Amino acid sequence: MITQKTFDFNIKENYGNDDFFVSNSNSLAHKVLLNTKTPEKYIYLKGPSKSGKTHIGQIWQKINNAILFNYNDYNMILDQKKNVFVDNFSLNVDEEKLFHLINHCYSNNLNILVTSELSSTEQKFKLSDLSSRLKTFHFAEIFNPDDELLNNLLIKLLHDRQIHIDNDEIFSFITKRIARTYLAIYNFVDRIDKLSLSKKKKITIPLIKELL
Repeated sequence: MITQKTFDFNIKENYGNDDFFVSNSNSLAHKVLLNTKTPEKYIYLKGPSKSGKTHIGQIWQKINNAILFNYNDYNMILDQKKNVFVDNFSLNVDEEKLFHLINHCYSNNLNILVTSELSSTEQKFKLSDLSSRLKTFHFAEIFNPDDELLNNLLIKLLHDRQIHIDNDEIFSFITKRIARTYLAIYNFVDRIDKLSLSKKKKITIPLIKELL
C-alpha cells in the first residue's frame, strides 16, 4: 500500500525525496529511480509535461552524485567521468553528442538517467545508433495523475498561490471536471489565480465554470 505524503507549504520549491508525492501514477517510476539496493545503471524516464520528471531526476542526481548535463559543458562532463542526468533530452537534442555521452557512460561504468515526454520508440532520430542505445535503457514511466495525486497536486498549487477554497462542494466540482493531466492542473491554477485577482472575487462555482 502506498503511503500518502504531506506537503510542507512553507517551502516554495523543494526537490527533496520527502516532497515528491507518490501515488499509483508514479510509484513504479519512483521505485526504479530511487532503488539504492539494486540500482539500474541506465534509465529512461518518460512522463507528461509538469509530471515531476525534473523533481525526481534531481533526487536521483543527488543520490548518484551525478552531473546535470548541458551541451555548453559537454567536454568538461566527459572529462569528469561522473554519473549524468540528462533532463528533457529531446529538447534541442544534438544526436551525435548524446550518442557519444551514452557510450562514454557505458565505457566508464557510469550511471545515466535521461527524461523525455516521449518514449525512445516515439522519438524520430536521424541517428539509428542513438535510437538503438536508448532502447537498451531500463524504461520507467510517470502516468497522468490519478484522483489521489490530482487532489494533492491541486491543493498544493492553490496553496502556493495563496488561493483558498474552503468549500468542499467547489473543490469537488473542480476535481470532477478538470482534465486528468498535469499541464491542465497547472494551467487551471494559473488561470484561476489571474481571474480571481482581476475580478477580486471569492472563488465560486460560476467563476470556476469560466475556466473549465
